[in-house]
Amino acid sequence: MAKWTSKHRYARISPRKARLVTELIANRHVEEALELLKFTRKRASVLVDKVLRAAMADADEQEANVRSLYVHEARVDPGPIIKRFQPKDRGRAHPIHKRTSHIVVTVGEGPRK
Repeated sequence: MAKWTSKHRYARISPRKARLVTELIANRHVEEALELLKFTRKRASVLVDKVLRAAMADADEQEANVRSLYVHEARVDPGPIIKRFQPKDRGRAHPIHKRTSHIVVTVGEGPRK
């Protein structure tokens, strides 16, 4: 059984926030996953939707049956942290951690066993 993977690396969203969305679509039919992402009111749903559509396009390019595709894997790995400082009173500074994510979506034909 063939699988197609698509990634969005260095996405400027916290992995914790993006995982809430990827957990929704894991092990679902692609059409159902797209509908879920369409009506999810999270910023990460737009990013995950793009990655899912890219994986579907890869499968379509390899002449797979797009109607029988399932989301085999949807995961978010932490990326590098961009470190900044927020100036505070009396010469102090507080650290700001801008977290990034690597969003990975894998689709395959037939449901996952």
